[in-house]
Amino acid sequence: MIRQPRMRLVFLNLLTILAFLSTVVLVSCTPRVEVAAPEKPITINLNVKIDHEIRLKVEKDLENLFTDQSGLF
Repeated sequence: MIRQPRMRLVFLNLLTILAFLSTVVLVSCTPRVEVAAPEKPITINLNVKIDHEIRLKVEKDLENLFTDQSGLF
């Protein structure tokens, strides 16, 4: 009868050690994130065509034309 509690204690100790080792293995396998500067400089291409001003002028000219000559329509 003395053997059963002792076996149970050994089993619990082994289970605790196994849980600890599995936790260590899982933590050691986590991915590592590394932040590093790029080798080449970052270039930004600013070839943008801006025609917003031209559209505003045309819209204003058309609005003036319609208000000046209201008999068109």
